[in-house]
Amino acid sequence: MKTSKLLYLSAVLAGTLGLTSCELDEYNPTGGDANITAFDAWEGLETYCYSPLAEQLYSVYDFLSVAEGGTDMWLTPAGNTDYAKQLIYYDGLTTSTNATNKLFKQAYSCIASCNAVINNAPNVQGGTEADKTRIVAEAKTLRAFYNLLLVTYFGPVTLSQEDVSLGEVNTTPTRNTLEEFYTSITTDLKEAAAVLDVTPYDGNPDRVVKKTALGLLARAYAQGAGEGLSEDGVSYWQRAREVAEDMINNAGSYNVYLYPDVADVWAQANNRNNREALFQTSGGDANSESYNYVNCNNNLFTYTVCNPYKLSDLYKRDDKQNYYLGRPNNNTFAPTKYAIDVFDASWDKRYENTFMTAFGLFSMVDAGWVGPYAGTRVQITPVLQKKYGMGQKYLGQYIYPYVDMNYHTSNFGGNQYFPVGVWPKGEHSGNTDKLITDVKNVYVIDYPVAVDDDRFAIVLSKDYKTAEEKAQSIYFTVNIDDLFDGDQYKSDAFDGTHSNELYPSLIKYNWCYDGVWRGALNAKTGTMMIMRTAELYLIAAEACERLGVPEEGRKYLEALRNRAARSGTQPTPLGTITENVIFDEYAREMAGEYTRWALLRRHNKIGERLERYNSRAAQFFKADRHNYRPISNDFLQQIDNRDQYGDNGYGTTPSKGY
Repeated sequence: MKTSKLLYLSAVLAGTLGLTSCELDEYNPTGGDANITAFDAWEGLETYCYSPLAEQLYSVYDFLSVAEGGTDMWLTPAGNTDYAKQLIYYDGLTTSTNATNKLFKQAYSCIASCNAVINNAPNVQGGTEADKTRIVAEAKTLRAFYNLLLVTYFGPVTLSQEDVSLGEVNTTPTRNTLEEFYTSITTDLKEAAAVLDVTPYDGNPDRVVKKTALGLLARAYAQGAGEGLSEDGVSYWQRAREVAEDMINNAGSYNVYLYPDVADVWAQANNRNNREALFQTSGGDANSESYNYVNCNNNLFTYTVCNPYKLSDLYKRDDKQNYYLGRPNNNTFAPTKYAIDVFDASWDKRYENTFMTAFGLFSMVDAGWVGPYAGTRVQITPVLQKKYGMGQKYLGQYIYPYVDMNYHTSNFGGNQYFPVGVWPKGEHSGNTDKLITDVKNVYVIDYPVAVDDDRFAIVLSKDYKTAEEKAQSIYFTVNIDDLFDGDQYKSDAFDGTHSNELYPSLIKYNWCYDGVWRGALNAKTGTMMIMRTAELYLIAAEACERLGVPEEGRKYLEALRNRAARSGTQPTPLGTITENVIFDEYAREMAGEYTRWALLRRHNKIGERLERYNSRAAQFFKADRHNYRPISNDFLQQIDNRDQYGDNGYGTTPSKGY
């Protein structure tokens, strides 16, 4: 296999990101040290391989915009229409775009550490052979993961498996083929899966295990299948199906689990150690010493959650003091009309477990921070009634808090805010003994909201309502359809309010429990699932459709749909299973989970889907350029053969390079 010396240049560049180890023993190596012999130092280097997962890739907006932006699922809302337009709309995407530049460097930086762990294992003194074998398997899993990121988003770049000798840097790297990349990835994952246990090393759930390696193997086969690859004469689609089905059919052997109720996937109590996670990363618990082991300031929710304080005369809690939602102060990542319409909310609980569309206030009865219970209510005055369209019958009545919050100060992470419970509908006593305390997720509001539910100030309605129908509700009703002009959000107010700046808000990365706050209202430390069991079911169904036997994949789609059906309902029939049906089910199940761009890329359908659902992005999308992300300009400027290496067609070099 053709390889080059490790791209140490990129490792050095990534060093400026200040990465440290995540929830594991601290170790801050000098990248690419080829003389590691002490077990503790070598083991510490392996923990460094996990660094960017919690601290960069899955906690800040950059990678989310790369992995989900530029698809049929996401737009920028009114009030922030040009934020990250390079990734969301392909408008001005270049080799210098920050998000793609960072991804390229972060991946190669950690591959450098993985290579050092793997290649120096025979020289390590101390530790047991079993431990060393397992740590090498972890490093191979992580190396395969980072290589899969590279080949998925940047195409055939340089495969690196060798150490950097001190002082040696290859400034004339060459590209490997897609086949060489995927062969390396699948080999690493198969070798790792053969060694890894079903339980994590040191009992740490953030370490990779057997199901991680196999899950990533299924994902890699699916992605490589889109490139037309095969293994020993067998299509990668068939290989993807085999791995996914084996894990599904032998779930107990791999400690693989699918929650029977989709609401449990997103239950706050399940966040730290989610049974459905195949691969996860945590930002640390503010109530334990683990908080000090990671520099994770996860602020994803500040981008995905809209700010109801835009209607400050009705929703009177300042976004800088919202101890319930946190501080939603970026507001840049909003669903397309397709991403909303694809849900049939009459039966599918995934709708409200994905998007928050009802916004209520909160009380803090025991803490006393926001006044007494009665002081947190909002009276419907003639001015509010006229402005927001509630019916005359509600004049003089009140909108009451939805949830009651409390706080304590942790020893590590500052103030922690957590729900005491949800106020029952119609309960206005302010007596906390009346609170409903067994709520799985205080951001999930059951659909539909009753017209007389006085716990909500604003409701974004999926079902279109006339002015007369809106007047039947005590809250301000905004038709989601009215937020759009065609398939884009309206930039100007349309109803005399700032409702055009609201949008159904992705809540998968907002958490509300004791220990999750990062000492401020705009950062949290919840656990992110990098891959979960539901994706195996989708890959199995997708592979069946691609192999020409779609009916054999029906059971996998129906398993996901059945667990999403609200009590007393049945999912609508699937009908004929086509490629678009697969896309739709991915949208419902995996919205915002870093899979959309890769999915459309492997089907070569990015441009087609943009034409249908994201016209602004379609205007700028060019298939000969945008089917891969641009090569890092920082990297190109530090190699001697940049013109030959190419930039993937972005115009800074004479050719693409592949």
